[in-house]
Amino acid sequence: MSDVIEAAVAALATKMSGGFSAGVAKFVIPGEGAIMVDADGVRAGDDEADVTLTAEAEVFRAILDGEMNPTSAFMTGKLTVDGSMGLAMQLGAALA
Repeated sequence: MSDVIEAAVAALATKMSGGFSAGVAKFVIPGEGAIMVDADGVRAGDDEADVTLTAEAEVFRAILDGEMNPTSAFMTGKLTVDGSMGLAMQLGAALA
């Protein structure tokens, strides 16, 4: 597992200590790997998901650090969403 994925898993686990009970989400960081978020918590993995969010490492880090709004990242094309837009919005709210 890459250092970027390890750091992202740790940061997401802190932000989402109760997991994400609304469904299964996957964050993909191209060239680094993927992170799964579900009711069981946060872990590195590349399983099937209800929604997949893809962003470069810098964008993902800025979202986690609160420097970039997930909706703004999506609207400017820095974050792509594949799957349930409703779940993506719930996840964005949980990250804010």
